[in-house]
Parts: sequence; structure tokens; C-alpha cells
Amino acid sequence: MNADGSNQTAVSSSYGDDTEPAWSSDGTRIAFTNAPRPMGPPPYPPPTSYIIVRQIGSLHQALPAPTPTLDSDPTWSPDDTRIAFTSQNEGYDQIYVMDANGSNLGNLTNNPAGDFQPAWSPDGTKIAFTSERDGDPEIYVMDATSLNQTRLTNNPAQDFRPAWSPDGTKIAFASDRDGNSEIYVMNADGSNVINLTNNPASDSDPAWSPDGTKIAFATNRDGNSEIYVMDANGANPTNLTNYPGTDKQPNWQRMPGSLTPPVMP
Repeated sequence: MNADGSNQTAVSSSYGDDTEPAWSSDGTRIAFTNAPRPMGPPPYPPPTSYIIVRQIGSLHQALPAPTPTLDSDPTWSPDDTRIAFTSQNEGYDQIYVMDANGSNLGNLTNNPAGDFQPAWSPDGTKIAFTSERDGDPEIYVMDATSLNQTRLTNNPAQDFRPAWSPDGTKIAFASDRDGNSEIYVMNADGSNVINLTNNPASDSDPAWSPDGTKIAFATNRDGNSEIYVMDANGANPTNLTNYPGTDKQPNWQRMPGSLTPPVMP
């Protein structure tokens, strides 16, 4: 959709659930998670999900990552050559990386606890992610090359869904430390945590606008999940979608460009 909520257009069509869209930096491709729905009578095989890359304006799809399990949470490297994502290839959530065509698969984390929801920093040097290695979800960051890992949040509540500001100085995230899920922001080193939303409903999935002045997010403050946008300081929350279905996981197109949707089969 446009940034004001107008012109909502489907850009994927599959027999299953397409979620977690992520624009490439050049604004020409969207990576997303595809979870096929089981067909025919039970018993059904174990659930699977894949990372798909769709070229806007065509039906071309890159090959999914070659892991026959659950893959999700795609995030592009700033140069659009690689995609980090979550995979259960080893039986539990870990952060993986692959080339944008699905080749050169590699594991970035190796921890018996769950590591998931990676977010690549704007300069490509770091990846923020959510980890359960301390008993409850917390925000971590690791170097994209040396893989040194540092804990950024330390709270008995759940901190999750990190999102970098375009200048790389801040990380927005969701947390239920005040009793329900709200949007917070902190410096990239974990200091100066600030609550941006304060609503009895659940606010989650923060996504920075390309110029850093706005944050889109998902909320159920209208009775079902809708997309809102607010100023980066939490002011002026505005409803962008108004639909009886579930709207969530917003992601901004980071470069101007026309969206020419493909003709769906």
C-alpha cells in the first residue's frame, strides 16, 4: 500500500500463508515467508515454511532455502546480496544466512535455545535478533562477520522484534514489560530505553520509515490487528488499514519506485 494506507494491492498469491514481507534495499524485490497449507485428508506431514523472493512486476520466484523444515523472518543485507532468516533446520530456531538466490546457506548462531527474528543493520556490519538463551526473549546483536554476540536488553519480560533506525543509532522493539506488548526504542548499544506506545491493546512489529521520522506497527487496539503509523517519538498514531482480517508485520519500501503488481494466476 501507499504510505498513507491507500492503494492496497496483493503482490502474492499461493495456497498457503504468505507473511513477514521484507523489501530489498533497491525496492524491486520482496522476500517473504510462505507456509503451504496441507492438502487432502489427514494424516498431514509436518508443517513447513520457506523463504520466497518475488520480483515486483513479475511472477519470478527465487528458490527457497534448501531446508525441509520451518524457515521464516527474512531480512536483507543492505547490498541486497544476502538474506538472513530463522530456520529450524537443527530442530530449534537458529539464525541462518544465504545468498539472495537461496545458495550458500550458513548457520550464524549455534545455541540450544531459540535465536530468531534477525534484523540487519543499515551499514551491514551487525545483525540484531531475539534470543531465548536467558530463559525469556531478549534482544541481542552480533557482528555479521565475526559473529560476536552481545545482549542488549535484560528484563524479566519478553523483548522481541528488533528493528534498526535508518541511521543505525537506534533499535525499536516490542516488549510486554508493562503488562502487554508495546513499542519501545533504545540506543543501538541497549541504553536509554523509551516506551513509545502506552495502550491497553497489543502493539508490535515496529518498522522504521526510510527517512527515520515514522514507525509503522501492528496493533489490535481497534478489536483486530491493523497497521498504524506514528512519529518516531511515539506521537500521532494513525490507523492505515481498516479491514476485518488480520493486518500485521509492516515493512517500508526503502527507495522510491512504482509498484507494478504482477498478474496473479
